[in-house]
Amino acid sequence: MRRRLLVALTVFAAIAVLAFAVPLSLTIATSRTQQLVLARSGDADRFATLADDAVTAGDTRALADEVLRYHELYGENVLVVDARGATTVNAGADVTDPGIVAAVAAARRNQRPHAVDKLTPWGAPAMLVARPVGTGVQVNGAVVIEASTARARGDIARAWAVIVLGGMVAMALFMLLAVTLSRWVLRPLSALSRAVAELTATLPKPRADSVAPVSIAGRYGGPPEMRAVAESFDAMARAVADSADAQRQLVADTAHAMRNPLAALTIRLDSLAPAIPASAAGTFRGAGAEVDRLTALLDGLLSLAVAETPAAFDVTRAAETDDQCDAVQVVADRFDAWCSAFEAAGQRLRVAPAPAGAEVAVPADVLAQILDVPLSNATRYAGPGTQTELIVVAEPDWVAVSVRDDGAGVPSDEIGKLTTRFFRGSSAGAGGSGLGLPIAAALAQARGGTLTVERVHPHGLAVGVRLPAAEVR
Repeated sequence: MRRRLLVALTVFAAIAVLAFAVPLSLTIATSRTQQLVLARSGDADRFATLADDAVTAGDTRALADEVLRYHELYGENVLVVDARGATTVNAGADVTDPGIVAAVAAARRNQRPHAVDKLTPWGAPAMLVARPVGTGVQVNGAVVIEASTARARGDIARAWAVIVLGGMVAMALFMLLAVTLSRWVLRPLSALSRAVAELTATLPKPRADSVAPVSIAGRYGGPPEMRAVAESFDAMARAVADSADAQRQLVADTAHAMRNPLAALTIRLDSLAPAIPASAAGTFRGAGAEVDRLTALLDGLLSLAVAETPAAFDVTRAAETDDQCDAVQVVADRFDAWCSAFEAAGQRLRVAPAPAGAEVAVPADVLAQILDVPLSNATRYAGPGTQTELIVVAEPDWVAVSVRDDGAGVPSDEIGKLTTRFFRGSSAGAGGSGLGLPIAAALAQARGGTLTVERVHPHGLAVGVRLPAAEVR
């Protein structure tokens, strides 16, 4: 993967360097060519003016002196002809050269030859610049300068060499950066791949009948290294799913297996009730109460194990079709279900005004199971004459439902322990296993929410659950 990443980064770097260097090189060549053409065109125009004055005056000595001095100073050949094409002044030009002949003929027709667009270091050693002698339609001859391109081509070659050198330096810096970046990116990936592979090798093999999660490697593909990591992760996820399912099944089997002896023990105790003397009746009733408490404890452990199973690994939850509900409707159902129990306990239960459309991404039975826990605790521990309120609040992407009472509450140092397994507050009466709030908290967490317990001032307790809002159907 590192090789492919380096190749990709190198190609991108080369494209970036070329995209900068090539236009810059062509611009420099065009600019230097135009500079040469403009300079020689000015010289040709000056000689054309001198030739026109010489024709008018009938004396070509001044023109010849200027042409010869120019030839000696710059080493470039100059040819001046009259209206008939006869040579007036010749400073080193080859009058038989086809290029010069064509340039003279074009200038005598009052035409200017097409200038060179751009020179290159390997271009022609000379270029022709021709101008007609005279003005308007009267052409009295022609001037041709055979300009040397050696100096211009040398300047272009030096500029291109600097650009190439700069491009090579830039490529070297890009390569160094690419190597550093690839090591920085792929080193954790290599370590992760080895760690995941080693961890996967220690996990038990997935069962043949297990439900495999969606394969990341099969869905997204990618480079071999990434596919190897994805395959190892898929195997690990499947093993974890099997382990979670096996744990849940073990707790369920254990609870079911222990229920039978407990049921048999309950039957035996009931059958012994008539034979128990009055002196041992209290002990007998205590033993029966402990059996009932142990049965309730097993039921709570089973519910907690199911609640703590992640939803992604729970086949029964994955099969649910209605995975969202209206929190306001569930709260109304819970009010109807618990209203009589609160009246029997000498308490009041009310529902606060709630917003419309408070949909949560939780099935109705799960939300009802969560709310039943604080409602049951309120009937037991809030005390007569108290009031309990059900409140629904819609937030951006969240829905909060709270059960708030104005009872005695719990001490401040016990608030954080109420969601701990088997913990029961100092104000709790007889009965209960200390698993109600942990089960509710596990159910909320498994669905992406949170459960909080807070004191109400001046007195009371508030249990709130915050759940993700559902998408509008």
